[in-house]
Amino acid sequence: MNAALRSVVRSANYHGIECVGFYRGYQGIIENDFKPLEMRSVSNILELGGTILKTARSLDFHKTEVRERAYQNLKLQNIDALVVIGGNGSITGASVFSKQFDFPCAGIPASIDNDIYGTDHSIGFQTALQTIVESVDKIRDTARSHNRLFFVEVMGRDNGNLALYSAIASGACFVIIPEKGFEINNLAERLKTGKSMSKSSSVVIVAEGNNYGSSYKIAEDLTEVFDEYESKVTILGHLQRGGSPVVMDRLIASRLGLSAVQALMSENYGNMVGIIKNKTVLIPMQDVVDKQKKINEDLYKLNKIISR
Repeated sequence: MNAALRSVVRSANYHGIECVGFYRGYQGIIENDFKPLEMRSVSNILELGGTILKTARSLDFHKTEVRERAYQNLKLQNIDALVVIGGNGSITGASVFSKQFDFPCAGIPASIDNDIYGTDHSIGFQTALQTIVESVDKIRDTARSHNRLFFVEVMGRDNGNLALYSAIASGACFVIIPEKGFEINNLAERLKTGKSMSKSSSVVIVAEGNNYGSSYKIAEDLTEVFDEYESKVTILGHLQRGGSPVVMDRLIASRLGLSAVQALMSENYGNMVGIIKNKTVLIPMQDVVDKQKKINEDLYKLNKIISR
């Protein structure tokens, strides 16, 4: 998110537009908590994870009267437009606010789940993937040495992109995601096939929002139908959300930051900027709110073919 913030500020500065940054997202607008941002304000933040402006889930922003207060604060500070960087909740808030007050807004997708409709890439996804794959590579050393089966649970409450992409990239033998129903016998059959081919260890990637249950439940239930491996569970948790952003995330964020400024300058309000087929595009925020991003079926088929 810092890379996107840097790009927005410097792109605006290039075009002679002044910027301020509100702390903790919408909560900062409600509380009038902000600071001016210029070229030097965003120096040396490109390599930092998280966001220097911090973030918060503002439940107050759901209330009409609180959004009215936020609007008055913006007018008081002579703010002409908003760039909102965040996930589905943030984009939804921007859409509602923009319509309620006819206020110019542009959205930038940021979500490690890559679950935002209207863009192939959201900020943070590539970095989270790298963290997961590096973790699995390390876990695999133990799995090989001790002939173990590891269940590695990753984030993905409603969307399995993190799990699917990391399963392919790490060579996991099986992936369990919310979009696809899971039965314990299917995993057992896959593991039996691996054993028959002299496979001595395996890794299964589990999205936290799968339909079956936690990784611990899956591991426990598996022993009733297949007990030839000693099973272990690793939950990566918030480890996935931090760290210095990888090159691709920095590039994506920088491109989207400029596109957001250009959208506002050309009066294309109420849109989220995205990247589709390596081109920046504008997606109406209402479409982002109303539509759900689907799993890549070609990648799911690929994983079934090559994961053994």
